[in-house]
Amino acid sequence: MHKISVAGTGYVGLVAGVCFAEVGHHVTCVDIDEQKINMLKQGISPIYETGLEELMQKNYVAGRLDFTTDYIHAYKDADAVFIGVGTPEQPDGSANLSYIATAARQIAETIEKDCLVVVKSTVPVGTNDKVEQFIKDFLVNNVKVEVASNPEFLAQGTAVRDTLEAARIIIGTDSKWAEEMLMKIYEPFNLPIVSVSRRSAEMIKYAANDFLALKISYMNDIANLCELVGADIQDVARGMSFDERIGSKFLNAGIGYGGSCFPKDTKALDYLARQNGYEIRTVKAAITVNNDQKTVLYRKASNRLITFDGLKVAVLGLTFKPGTDDLREAPSLENVPLLLDRGAMIYAYDPVGSDNFRQKYPESEYKITYVKSPEEALSGANVCFIFTEWDEIKAVKPENYKNQMRTPLVYDGRNIYGIEDMKDAGVEYYSIGRQAVIENKAVRLSNTHNTNHRLYSA
Repeated sequence: MHKISVAGTGYVGLVAGVCFAEVGHHVTCVDIDEQKINMLKQGISPIYETGLEELMQKNYVAGRLDFTTDYIHAYKDADAVFIGVGTPEQPDGSANLSYIATAARQIAETIEKDCLVVVKSTVPVGTNDKVEQFIKDFLVNNVKVEVASNPEFLAQGTAVRDTLEAARIIIGTDSKWAEEMLMKIYEPFNLPIVSVSRRSAEMIKYAANDFLALKISYMNDIANLCELVGADIQDVARGMSFDERIGSKFLNAGIGYGGSCFPKDTKALDYLARQNGYEIRTVKAAITVNNDQKTVLYRKASNRLITFDGLKVAVLGLTFKPGTDDLREAPSLENVPLLLDRGAMIYAYDPVGSDNFRQKYPESEYKITYVKSPEEALSGANVCFIFTEWDEIKAVKPENYKNQMRTPLVYDGRNIYGIEDMKDAGVEYYSIGRQAVIENKAVRLSNTHNTNHRLYSA
């Protein structure tokens, strides 16, 4: 087993460190945030992720996992240092590599033995070449150091499973020594390993994520057309799913993708293409569709209602997906400000995301109340928006909307309910890519995607 240090204790770094310890390596996770390190030492995970805290506590007690702010001690005799720091999006769509550079310089000035530096963070193609040169420029001791690429493919909410049971592990190296070292580190995982060059590994990360984003935006585009012509997107998706060339995953229409990966990675690949004099038109289209899709429910509701002013609006779901407390690029962040600006009184429910949302929209400054249950949000509400398909929200029965709301007017961004079920319950119901239920009838919508058009129900 190897002595591994991990720079960064966010989603990428912390999950990687815990999983390396779980398979038997001795791991030290490094972060500059003393408060976060103290939390971790107490067995408290700073992020909500299924199964992470339990594995973290288990391996910390077993002595295979430690946390520190002392990078000098952590890096100096490590066999490998994995960099898992953030690469946030900049205004022009490029990746901010300042945290990568800081970690690289600390490693260069600290290591006292031959060391493999592995970049797990998502970085533009060619970054690992620059990181290796940067480390060698600042190297203090006469030791061998090489840089490898090892992009992560975890999804928030299933990150531990995605790491321990990955479909494949991608390693990008430019030497046999680096390749063999990474092969040995990942041997205990007993998973397929795809070994390529560093630049190919960097591109695989973007190509894979952007392909999934393309798939989501394509289905949302088809869903919008389905509404106009009277087709049902769920029927369409089911028919498509039997084709093994297409598969069944990422065919669910909704209100767009969010999170820390797809939005950032699509913009970064678009930026990379432009920097190289190329226009990557498919990815640009996916970005445009996704931006429009996030507010499609708001536009539908605006077409239906005269005003939101003074209305009680129930918002069910704040995070960008179930299983995480992450709000990054969540549709709620696009829609809630629009509703507040129009005078809505929002009652918001999310099983884990309310505290994070409250930091952005405190109750003391906005007409927003954070409640403990979907029923509390729905009680007396004039309209309801569903943004996240949490199990707690899916458990709400169609008749609850009829019985608890003042006016059972529901806009479902995740297609949780069946059309017939909502019709039978007497709910006026709008979803994505399906017929609307108005006055207990399922009807084809006219062009509600045009914000200048107004749809009224009798």
